[in-house]
Amino acid sequence: MATIALLVSAYLVGSLSFAVIVSRLFGLPDPRSYGSGNPGATNVLRTGHRAAAALTLVADAAKGWLVMAAALHYGPAWGLSDAWVAAAGIAVFLGHLFPVFFGFQGGKGVATAFGILLAVSPWLGLSVAGSWLITFAMFRISSLSALVAALFTPLFAALWLKPTFVGMVIILAALLVWRHKSNIRKLLRGEETGFGKPAPRPQDMPPE
Repeated sequence: MATIALLVSAYLVGSLSFAVIVSRLFGLPDPRSYGSGNPGATNVLRTGHRAAAALTLVADAAKGWLVMAAALHYGPAWGLSDAWVAAAGIAVFLGHLFPVFFGFQGGKGVATAFGILLAVSPWLGLSVAGSWLITFAMFRISSLSALVAALFTPLFAALWLKPTFVGMVIILAALLVWRHKSNIRKLLRGEETGFGKPAPRPQDMPPE
């Protein structure tokens, strides 16, 4: 029962799509209806409301951190193995990608993944954040920064984590890359929107 309760709770917490929630609180359009159509902090920032974007980023990261930190803290007391604790991290991430409360139309998971990694190992979280920041400083493209960070994450994880959690990190990284498949196609075509440039509306985008 403890394992089921943990995984279901993790998924439900992950299903809180803060891009949509925060946008409603600030009276902003639904982030799924403009820009990239992605309910995430980067798309919320396209409204020009920096506070809403920052709150979205922090909240999405916090839910990943909260679930993973709770699983790591209480898991041993509940008799849960490392594999089940790692599964909680995957569950909260899947909740963000496919939120039951928002028609399973979720974000791409960058902030939530960061929160999960930070809870598992602060050094891992900081290393991943560093790789994202370096790439972003060079190219000013959020999606490219996320992809580069995702590719480096398993290598960083191997330095600090147990094999079970390295496996979790590989799954998270693979899911994150998969969620960015449309961005990868745009990058290859040279069409990806850089930071500070207006993104086309979903209806104006070419077929993928």
